[in-house]
Amino acid sequence: MRILIVKISALGDVVHSLPVLAYIKKLHPEAEIDWLVEEGLAPLLEGHPLLHRVHRLGFKRWRRQGFIVLLRGLLEMARTLRRQPYDVVLDLQGNCKSGLFTLLSKARLRYGFARHGVREWPNLLATNRKVVLGEADHHISDRSLAVAREAFPGGGKAPLAGPLHVDEGAADRVARQLHQVGFDDQPLLVLQYGTTWRTKLWPLDHWRELVRRLTLDNGLRPVLIWGNDEERQATELIAAASNGRAVIWPRASLQELVALLQRADLVVGGDTGPIHIAAALQRPTVSIFRATDATRNGPRGKEHIRLQASMPCGPCLKKTCPQDAECARSIAVSQVHEAVSKLLAFGSGCGRTTDENR
Repeated sequence: MRILIVKISALGDVVHSLPVLAYIKKLHPEAEIDWLVEEGLAPLLEGHPLLHRVHRLGFKRWRRQGFIVLLRGLLEMARTLRRQPYDVVLDLQGNCKSGLFTLLSKARLRYGFARHGVREWPNLLATNRKVVLGEADHHISDRSLAVAREAFPGGGKAPLAGPLHVDEGAADRVARQLHQVGFDDQPLLVLQYGTTWRTKLWPLDHWRELVRRLTLDNGLRPVLIWGNDEERQATELIAAASNGRAVIWPRASLQELVALLQRADLVVGGDTGPIHIAAALQRPTVSIFRATDATRNGPRGKEHIRLQASMPCGPCLKKTCPQDAECARSIAVSQVHEAVSKLLAFGSGCGRTTDENR
């Protein structure tokens, strides 16, 4: 049986869909599962032991290069998807773009979300098996699993997150880098300041105070990761509060980021890709949620503490808001510091966790 998963972007959403792989493979070990994903995210999935093939979609690049290049790319991808016909397609994205490739696959069974589950209504034209989501499908991972369970009933429990593999070459490079900066025998605490929305950000001065407490009070050396120039500038300001102890990690490939997070004893950040990658790797997290819903997007399980902004209007899903500053400061530094302290076992080995989950 040949199965195609269509989950094109974004990083966190792709990671949230990974439990579908484990669910299907446990039920149908013989199945060949392929995944269609934006080319920039393909390294996350390539080499995954549960996947047969990863289709790299260059949609963004084609569109930048003009209509002719876009059309040529679409036609070539359509030919690729039809070369060895799929028995089942699972459209886990629910928008126009994913619907286009779901339809172009010409698979006999094309599963997707029903009207209230799609992001863009034209997606409904691409699927011929529509899954109605229930109250139990609130978490974004459970939404994807609902489609998989409808297509392949009778499976058992799926993991809350992951599985996600680690590239061996990337793991070796990260191990050497960590050795060079002296992280052989001490806790590895990774902090991610940046997010894709301003209304997901935690205030820069809060991050600075958190790092000051972690370095001076707890004796830790936080590793700060970043993804663009603006985030790099922010991490430099955060590191300046650490009295020289924090480490600004060099910008890494996606595979190297996965390898770094796999070695972490704890990852702290907002609703953004690295937090979800860490959860998929079974690493403990402290996650900070503002405009988005921690119960829908956040890591689940006893190794994770989720902190939600206490605004009466939230979670609002707004990318801009006149109450942005008030919302950002509704999560105190002391809350995050306490959560970190609970999940890190100071002085008695790393990796111990608490049963508390907020």
